Amino acid sequence: MTAATGSTIWRDLIRKPFFWGIVAIAALLALNVLKDPTYLAVSINPNNGNLVGNVIDILRQAAPIMMIAMGMSLVIATGGIDLSVGSLMAVAGAVSMEFLSAADPSAGVGGALGAIGLALLITGILGAVNGVLVAYVGLQPFIATLVLMLAGRGIAKVITGGQNTTASNEAFRWISNGFVLGIPVVFILAVLLVLAVGWVVRRSALGLMIEAIGINPRASRMAGIKPKGLLLTTYILSGILAGVAGIMSVGSVMTVDISRTGYQLELDAILAVVIGGASLAGGKFSLSGAFVGALLIATLDKTVLYLGISSSATPAFKAIVIVALCLLQSERVRSWFRRRRRSAPVEPAARKEEVSA
Repeated sequence: MTAATGSTIWRDLIRKPFFWGIVAIAALLALNVLKDPTYLAVSINPNNGNLVGNVIDILRQAAPIMMIAMGMSLVIATGGIDLSVGSLMAVAGAVSMEFLSAADPSAGVGGALGAIGLALLITGILGAVNGVLVAYVGLQPFIATLVLMLAGRGIAKVITGGQNTTASNEAFRWISNGFVLGIPVVFILAVLLVLAVGWVVRRSALGLMIEAIGINPRASRMAGIKPKGLLLTTYILSGILAGVAGIMSVGSVMTVDISRTGYQLELDAILAVVIGGASLAGGKFSLSGAFVGALLIATLDKTVLYLGISSSATPAFKAIVIVALCLLQSERVRSWFRRRRRSAPVEPAARKEEVSA
């Protein structure tokens, strides 16, 4: 590989938004290693043979964010937004915990599948409500999903009677706490779902049609694309993925806390999507970028706790990191630095050589 080819590859790489997300993850991990050189160490639990360590905790914490970020990517690509995903997580947790608490404790896998199926059905229906309000009623996505964001936790409280519901089912718990070959099951499931959805939207015309709606809805309609059906589909899928995230969240402790489950995770999902290179104006999305963005958000949350940063200063710390990352991603900012380098004054010695020549 020639130097010119290597330079071209490097320029192409730094233009990828998720590249800077990976750089930020590496920087945060390096910061933690400076505090504790053993931070990245992964050991084997002698009791069960599972891997344990800070990296494993980050992977487990990132899984729910990946789910809602994936759904958010598709919605934002259409030019919309879904502010209800955090509340839908609470609804999914409430439905599944109420189902399992009322079911026979010995139901096992059957009870777990019933709880999962019912939770995803309810969140899919609520996602369809968002889709109908946006695609058929014509409400702005911000308003339509804001309504369900506020009403969703009320629905969850009605389901649980206003109480934090606890249940017991080992098969359901395994989803969040289990391991396969030492790797958390919840992270494996998240990766498989990201790959499955990515394969569908990129190996078919679905992804292009979603982006076409975000770029110009009228032109896409004239080209034969039916925007209403696609909008409804994306919001349903976002609701289902939020339900998956809710199941992952409550499964770790087998308790749903209505006020805390999924609280403000819609903001983390939006940040993950932006970090991944999606345009909030619509017409562009990257599931791989959202995947990296979710890992960055989880790493950032873990770093804040590990460094002992005050909870009151946590939002400011996260804001500084995110703003710095977005500036690094900006082509306009990089162009400004390139122009500054080109216009830098020539050294006196160099000027003398030019005169003598």
